[in-house]
Amino acid sequence: MKYTVLQGLTPDGRVYENAVMGTVEAMLPPGPFATAHGPALLETEAGDLLCCWFAGTYEGSADCHVILSRLDKDSDQWSEPIDVSSDPERSEQNPGMFAAPGGEIWAMYTSQEGRRPDKDNMQFTSVVKKQVSRDGGRTWSEAETIFPREGTFCRQPIQVLSNGRWIFGNWICTDSADGLSGDPSVFQISDDQGKTWRQVDMPGSNGRVHPNVVELIDKDGEFRGHLAAFMRSREADFIYRSESFDFGDTWSVPKPTPLPNNNSSISAIRLNSGRVAVAYNPTCTPEPVKGKAAWPGLRCPVAVALSEDGGLTFPLIRYMELGEGYMGEENRTNNRQYEYPYIMQARDGRLHLAFAYQTRRGVKWMSFTEEDVAGAKRQKVGVYNPTAAITI
Repeated sequence: MKYTVLQGLTPDGRVYENAVMGTVEAMLPPGPFATAHGPALLETEAGDLLCCWFAGTYEGSADCHVILSRLDKDSDQWSEPIDVSSDPERSEQNPGMFAAPGGEIWAMYTSQEGRRPDKDNMQFTSVVKKQVSRDGGRTWSEAETIFPREGTFCRQPIQVLSNGRWIFGNWICTDSADGLSGDPSVFQISDDQGKTWRQVDMPGSNGRVHPNVVELIDKDGEFRGHLAAFMRSREADFIYRSESFDFGDTWSVPKPTPLPNNNSSISAIRLNSGRVAVAYNPTCTPEPVKGKAAWPGLRCPVAVALSEDGGLTFPLIRYMELGEGYMGEENRTNNRQYEYPYIMQARDGRLHLAFAYQTRRGVKWMSFTEEDVAGAKRQKVGVYNPTAAITI
């Protein structure tokens, strides 16, 4: 499909071709809401794209709820958003969508008490709720609470492992005087397709949150229960990585990767090629303090990094969203925020990226190829085979 060449995004969902970046992109219709944040993407069985996010007065306000826009296959315009969740007394945030067996789509999100005059951060009251669509995201069931432990937060949707296990990365928010720096990561695990769940804790993970689970391929190209989880750091220093070698039953203490983190959400997936892709803001605080949460506010640009060794190193990095284009010290004042990226790969191999746009004015979506990031075409290889042939 041919698209109009980009002159400037319009907030009506129209898809444009960005000839400079080699991408197609759109600003999704924001609806009648003051802010937009925390987008997630899903490809339906019919080949349509869904994007959901939470919208309202501001993060934590009781009027925040989950909304959804769709890009029908062969269409050149995202739809006006529809409501998914609608609890008027709770702030509903961080939605993720999961394609469950039988054609159902699950929207899972956090639901917390709205901010109070005497208390701004109510994340310690959060539970995780679920709503189901059986018609490709057009209508949704009533909400039900799936994880009732207060403080439970989520971001990445349920992942299905090669042995059939479902794993759902969470973290537990506490009413901490240290500004969330003590929050640990945990995993909800189901071996019966979501009928029952058990929790596995990640040791030494206080302040390492938003775990993104990626199942890795061994040297011989097989899945043998080797997982990596990539996490946001409350200290705003680096993205952290933990490993499991038993399909998530036990985890290592997280260690920093080479990628910086600004105490903002990241997104990590394994690509069809075997590479690991991470979408993130490549910024951090200049002087991180161990055990102390930091909020440097640097949420531009948005980058995608590729790894060929399971997330230990990232030799291929491209800035996909440049914002207003200011670098260095001017990044602190002259760029708006482009934050909470979510990356997915569609069945045709194209990558799709969504993030909160222009300081939460709306959501921006971009589509491109792995080669657009890497700069070269290559054969499909296992994660641990960086010597595979590369063709230009």
